[in-house]
Amino acid sequence: MIALLALRNLAHRPLRSLFLLFGYSLGVGVMIVLLAIGQAMLTQARDEKLVGGGQVTVLPEGMNIEVMKTGGVGGLFFSIANARFIYRQLLASPRLARDVATVAPQIDGKLLYFRAHGVERSVRAAGEIPSHSAAVDALPPTVSGAWRDDDGDRRWATPTPQELYASIDHFHLPPKNVAHSDSWAEWHYFNVLSASGKRWAFISFIVAGDVRSPKWGGQVAVSVREQGGRTRRFTSNVRREQVHFSTDSADLEIGTSRVHLLPDGRYALTASAAENGSGAPLKLDLTVTPAPNIFFPGGSIAECADTDESCPFASGYTVPGLRASATGSLCVSDSCERFDSAQSYHDHNWGVWHGVSWDWGATRAGEYTLLYGRVAPPDSAGTTQPFFVYLTDSLGFRALFRPHEIAYDDGRTIVVNGREVKVPSHAVMQDARGPDTLRVELDIEDAIGSDTRTSLVERGDAADARRILRPYFIQMKGRARISGRVGGAPIVGEGAGFFETYR
Repeated sequence: MIALLALRNLAHRPLRSLFLLFGYSLGVGVMIVLLAIGQAMLTQARDEKLVGGGQVTVLPEGMNIEVMKTGGVGGLFFSIANARFIYRQLLASPRLARDVATVAPQIDGKLLYFRAHGVERSVRAAGEIPSHSAAVDALPPTVSGAWRDDDGDRRWATPTPQELYASIDHFHLPPKNVAHSDSWAEWHYFNVLSASGKRWAFISFIVAGDVRSPKWGGQVAVSVREQGGRTRRFTSNVRREQVHFSTDSADLEIGTSRVHLLPDGRYALTASAAENGSGAPLKLDLTVTPAPNIFFPGGSIAECADTDESCPFASGYTVPGLRASATGSLCVSDSCERFDSAQSYHDHNWGVWHGVSWDWGATRAGEYTLLYGRVAPPDSAGTTQPFFVYLTDSLGFRALFRPHEIAYDDGRTIVVNGREVKVPSHAVMQDARGPDTLRVELDIEDAIGSDTRTSLVERGDAADARRILRPYFIQMKGRARISGRVGGAPIVGEGAGFFETYR
């Protein structure tokens, strides 16, 4: 009977019935929303994580607070990569010294498991630097004992230069499941530019091959270049028994050549090599001094999970000496060149390099120092990843930009293995991130090339060599000009740098 009356009323007054039905539905919907909000507020009020001192919580750009609180994607085991860099270069940096009194890094509610006497238990763990937490009135009461900073806290917050560089510049072991592990290589790279700006040297201390197997060794490679003139290459190959590296330190020994990190953060380089492996001898004795605060912390572009599945690609990169100076000598036979606080640079690379290509550059531009790059894994044909452009000044990190492309003008021609190759003469990249803008112009003064297919053919990988779309590795030297605005202030500068790409 009730259903019949409802249908008759709907047929008699359809518009009025639909209006009443809409109002009823709207009221129910509002009530559901209010009840949900009340339940969420009650849940948050009971959340033991909503404690602590300070006035500002800093999170990565784009992080959704609700996702964190509800345990969605990124909620569980949430952490901030390169937290020490964020602490030193952003929050507690000299740039903010007038505005930020104290920064207290904390991590709370991490779920850990431990096994004791055959029983596995779960615990909630927290971490902090006690003196910093106390400074912002966020130190929990101590029931017994003492809760004070230890040496690990000091190394994290205020490391010595040697401790800082060792933590980002140490060596690595290949992931156990990485593909093409025979192409694994790791190296210290340095460059130094003469006072005239017309001569320079590329210096590499390389550990090549899968160090977990018997087939690996070391090489020292030094390229000495005269602008517009010839390139002389010096190498020394060393068996693995004479190579010593550490996963805790930047120190490296390859035969009689070595890289040694001094307590004050300087790098002492000594190297012996011969032209083309057996010609004129080269002796190198340099001390490279990184500028304080001007470094790129780096990290792995692709990481392999600890599973039995094959990992197709792994690559890592850090720049301890983005802006550095070099003092010492480089001697070929009896002819020596002396460097005195010469422009220099140091980075560290590791990973598999089978079919990998990249664009890269590091340059000074007046008071600014700029690093840009992009890596293309073997399976990235037809896809384009944005660049990163990392800008620093004397106080450290200044801004990060992500231009989508670099516009090359291939107006130069060089000869590589008897073949003419078009290479850049000029390049431009630009980006805007909110109110910040940056434009970078490169004028190429000199370029040399290498055919990357040569080594593959020598190894018998001729099929792989034929598949390489951009086989020529191009190393360039030139001038960079930057302009734009960061933080409401104009930026402008010009200086010399080195750049790399493939053709």
